[in-house]
Amino acid sequence: MMIVVLFLIGLLTAWIGSIAGLGGGVILVPALLFLSDHFESFNWVNPQSIVGISLVVMIFTGMSSAISYIKHKRVDKKIGMLFLIGSIPGGIFGSWLNQFFKTDSFSLIFGVVMIAVSLLFFIPRKPISIFQHGMKREKVVNGKSYTYQMPLVIGLILSFVVGLLSGLLGIGGGSLMVPAMILLFQIPAHIATATSMFMIFFASISSSATHVLLGHVEWAYTLYFIPGAYIGGMLGARMNRRMNGQAVEWFLRILLILIGIRLIWQGIG
Repeated sequence: MMIVVLFLIGLLTAWIGSIAGLGGGVILVPALLFLSDHFESFNWVNPQSIVGISLVVMIFTGMSSAISYIKHKRVDKKIGMLFLIGSIPGGIFGSWLNQFFKTDSFSLIFGVVMIAVSLLFFIPRKPISIFQHGMKREKVVNGKSYTYQMPLVIGLILSFVVGLLSGLLGIGGGSLMVPAMILLFQIPAHIATATSMFMIFFASISSSATHVLLGHVEWAYTLYFIPGAYIGGMLGARMNRRMNGQAVEWFLRILLILIGIRLIWQGIG
């Protein structure tokens, strides 16, 4: 029974995470926190093991999603590599910080971050990016050309902060990076989600390695998440391609608000 539950959690979290470019951690982390509160068989769960498992699983979610998105030419590889320069060291540092957190404060911080990010989508946006200088990019998706700019210094700082929170909270970075790409840099939602999954794949490798060295990964359980995560990542990428940009944004809004409320309630309680 445990094996089936872990497989299904891996499948569902990767499917949802791949659609929104979040990596799945925003579903897997609260799911395990909930199960640990209500079922004795999940008494092995703690903040450190959750984040370790989440980041290892996201390697496989990111791999399957990124392969699918690259195949359909939706990934902006240059911007993805720029973000990796900042997010990898940030993720390592955040993974190290994680060992000092307890469950309640962990849940509360995670929930506040999710709510704050979701609210950003309701701020009215101008049709042009607020940044007028930086690396100019042009990307063609489904025959339509998109142009946008990425300021290098701001991109590096942002990606370091996102990497830090990813390693600390096990959220994969996408829940912050995707909104930043859409809201700050006017990158279309389809390109933002695809590029996020490309970045998550590589960033999760370095962050999870830190957790492995710190002994936070429960391999006896982690291995059962991986097959579902790989399949779910492919299915989510396929569904994303069938949705329009506005639908992807609404999916993000609702998802982050629900998760944030649940975790804040758990952290306070």
